[in-house]
Amino acid sequence: MNSTTRGAGVPLPERSGPKGPLSGLRVLDLSAYIAGPYGCSLLADQGAEVIKIEPPNGDNLRKYPSTLEAESRAFIGVNRSKLGVVLDLKQAGDHAALMALVRTADVLVHNFRPNVPPRLGIAYEQLKAINPRLIYCSVTGYGESGPLKEKAGYDQVLQTMTGMCALQGKRGGPPEILYGSVVDYYASALVAAGVASALYERERSGKGQFVGVSLLRAALTMQSARMVWAEGEPKDIGRDMRSGGITGIHPTREGYLYISANTPHFWRALCEKVGLPDLADDERYDTVRKRAQRFAEIVPKLHEALAVRTALEWEEWFGEAVPCAAARTVEDMFDNPQVLAEGMVATFAHPTLGSYRGFTRPIQFDRTPGPEPFAAPTLGQHTALVLASKKSPDLLGA
Repeated sequence: MNSTTRGAGVPLPERSGPKGPLSGLRVLDLSAYIAGPYGCSLLADQGAEVIKIEPPNGDNLRKYPSTLEAESRAFIGVNRSKLGVVLDLKQAGDHAALMALVRTADVLVHNFRPNVPPRLGIAYEQLKAINPRLIYCSVTGYGESGPLKEKAGYDQVLQTMTGMCALQGKRGGPPEILYGSVVDYYASALVAAGVASALYERERSGKGQFVGVSLLRAALTMQSARMVWAEGEPKDIGRDMRSGGITGIHPTREGYLYISANTPHFWRALCEKVGLPDLADDERYDTVRKRAQRFAEIVPKLHEALAVRTALEWEEWFGEAVPCAAARTVEDMFDNPQVLAEGMVATFAHPTLGSYRGFTRPIQFDRTPGPEPFAAPTLGQHTALVLASKKSPDLLGA
């Protein structure tokens, strides 16, 4: 990293690596948990300078259970490439410090319930008066209006509310959670996309605007293919997109294998590869719909055939002929050849955790790939550095 003097004569290390499409932009991240913070990390991946602003007791995600002693794995995983600042917005001096940062910022993201920002003096109309070009993104559970607008929203609460858990459960069984915070992570993608679109529009109009993202919208966006109710059809019909018992996870001699065989080409290839060519020629099974209706006739034969090899052996045997994957753990991805070839894993140096490997670069840009990622900050790690400096597009530190 190169060091240059900016602001109040403070030497500030520049972030190493090439520029990204959002280099030169400053993002203030006042959000906590996953949706807002990871949305800001996606902006940081693209070169934006992201300053994470936490209260004195920190983002609550720092306190989540973790097998890491020094830090929360969840916090580390969703807050890469940010500067860490602590401000108590209930204190006049810290509030003034935030307002100074707002004047230099391009984007502000928070996930307070709608009634909180006005009390803290950070509502959109209040900050718009200070910086008319500010893109102000509010991440809520249920949106900015309606009877639930002040209710706390969390990933699995919205999963349960919107039918995702009911559909995840087995037929006739209880609802089941989709682990992995899928609604939060999808909302984070909406944060990054919405902010980027607002920044693009600002280039034309010169004006900032309010951007609203909610977990409710994210959960229903993920189910847009289910959210179709044709005129005249009953309400209580099957709206799931599962294509029957063939496409899915199946047992093998050792391990489990996911197989996708919806197209005629892949269905025939599957039948031939497992030694059941007659099934491919049987007109009773020649469409996805027919196979879904007769899955009880097909699946036992398929399972008998799959029992002769392990999941990894079938994966190799199918090759490119049949879309499939042996069931693995996420730990296997650290050394997966495809993941490594795509440059998705980086090594980070952290002040208390030491060296660790983690995910990076979810989007590839050939001309502006973006600077090197760095570790999530410790609580307040860069407070003095940031507050002593003026805006510098490439300010980022280790």
